[in-house]
Amino acid sequence: MDRLSQGLVRVRREGTALALLFIDLDRFKNINDTLGHSAGDKLLVAVAKELRGCIRESDTIARFGGDEFAVILSPIYGPKNASTVGQNLLKVLSQPFDIDGYEAIVGGSIGITLYPNDGATAEELVKNADAAMDRAKEQGRNNYQFFTSEMQQAALARMTLELDLRYAVERKELLLNFQPQLGVSSGFVAGLEVLVRWQHPTRGMVSPVDFIGLAEDTGLIVAIGE
Repeated sequence: MDRLSQGLVRVRREGTALALLFIDLDRFKNINDTLGHSAGDKLLVAVAKELRGCIRESDTIARFGGDEFAVILSPIYGPKNASTVGQNLLKVLSQPFDIDGYEAIVGGSIGITLYPNDGATAEELVKNADAAMDRAKEQGRNNYQFFTSEMQQAALARMTLELDLRYAVERKELLLNFQPQLGVSSGFVAGLEVLVRWQHPTRGMVSPVDFIGLAEDTGLIVAIGE
């Protein structure tokens, strides 16, 4: 974050641009779970060395946390340069890494944000690069995505819906609908399928398509199930 702040001061002074790339290793957890954390640590070191070879001396690479890396390209002369670096990083990550005789294949998802287009502060650039990285994961992983304002709107909408869903459980806004199951031969009701529906006070009836996935991601599905 200190390097990013320094980079922003420099590009503002020089009238140039800066790119921040967030990299998430796609299958890192599998390595930890199967080979152990010491192997995971060796993989992080190996990945860091390879990634360092894709950037210039003036750039910065750091492990941001867990299996995430951040790259600061400063200065940069347009999205095309950031795109080229993103492609090179993905190419490196797609190659197998030898970890104690085991060939580990990880791949990566990369989110790219640019100053001054996508944020004026270090915090904004980090937040937006993270959102772009999440979109890269949603697009099937092993790709890079540039930040767009639509991502910001989608993230805000998701956050609002999550908050509303938490209140929905407390306020008993969730309803049960019962769908009859008919016996083909007898024609009588043989059972009932119980379906959850959400009657939102301002949105109206919210489709399960819009909130069940969110409930699973946030753990609210347990309270809803109960």
